[in-house]
Amino acid sequence: MMVKVIERLKNSGVKDLVDLRIKEFRGNMDKPISEIFKELCFCLLTANFSAERSLKIQSEIGDGFLTLPEDELADKLKMFGHRFPQSRAKYIVEARKIIDQLGNVLRSHASSWAIRDWLVRNVKGLGYKEASHFLRNIGFMDLAIIDFHIINLLSRYGLIAKPKVLTKKKYIEIERILKKIAEKVELDLGVLDLYLWYMETGRILK
Repeated sequence: MMVKVIERLKNSGVKDLVDLRIKEFRGNMDKPISEIFKELCFCLLTANFSAERSLKIQSEIGDGFLTLPEDELADKLKMFGHRFPQSRAKYIVEARKIIDQLGNVLRSHASSWAIRDWLVRNVKGLGYKEASHFLRNIGFMDLAIIDFHIINLLSRYGLIAKPKVLTKKKYIEIERILKKIAEKVELDLGVLDLYLWYMETGRILK
């Protein structure tokens, strides 16, 4: 049963790795908006692409997410092996236009769900998974990050049938299932995600 596996991991060395990562996430919200924007760019890169490789690209490009012209950014993304260099460069450059607005929205007292909806509406290339990922990585812990790793895991435990397409309705439906699991193991959804990722991949990324 999934709950038993998670409880076992909570009492293992994995907990220390998870706690360290969560501390890092919570600290990100206090960083300048330029740093927070770079985290948004990382999450834009992860759509239909490897999170691990996106991490490496984020490290290589750094402030270039804020300053590089679109064509140069696309060239860099291509050089570092991104699958969609042109479209991701376009999304990132377009997203720069709402940096100030992004800061205001994040500092507002709106709910995580409202902020996620705002992100999906206002940042091209950002879906529910990417928006949830971004918010978790800057300290919002009450959203689920539902990617194919999580879907595969839930399916294997018989908790869901694999959806052909992850619509908004299906995303919210699976998020509710994950919320029930999170309540059983007394974890925030954003923390649960790291344990589930570890169960599926054997790694703790971000």
